[in-house]
Amino acid sequence: MKQLIETIVKPLVDFPEDVHVDVLEDDSRITYQLSVNKADMGKVIGKQGRVAKAIRTVVYAAGSSQQKKVFLEIGE
Repeated sequence: MKQLIETIVKPLVDFPEDVHVDVLEDDSRITYQLSVNKADMGKVIGKQGRVAKAIRTVVYAAGSSQQKKVFLEIGE
């Protein structure tokens, strides 16, 4: 899943080397924390959050086979 997120995000940004995904796992949920360069935040979020929503939709669909809920947080 971590690699899926990186594969989606790296072509969108100007600084692909600054793309990092951290994983936090609890009993009932898995949270992926995506961090990108400050200059690339607008590209990852998109107009009215459409790009971020599309990324989350793909990640949630890919994680639906797991027993835990999957969340994606986007930050700097």
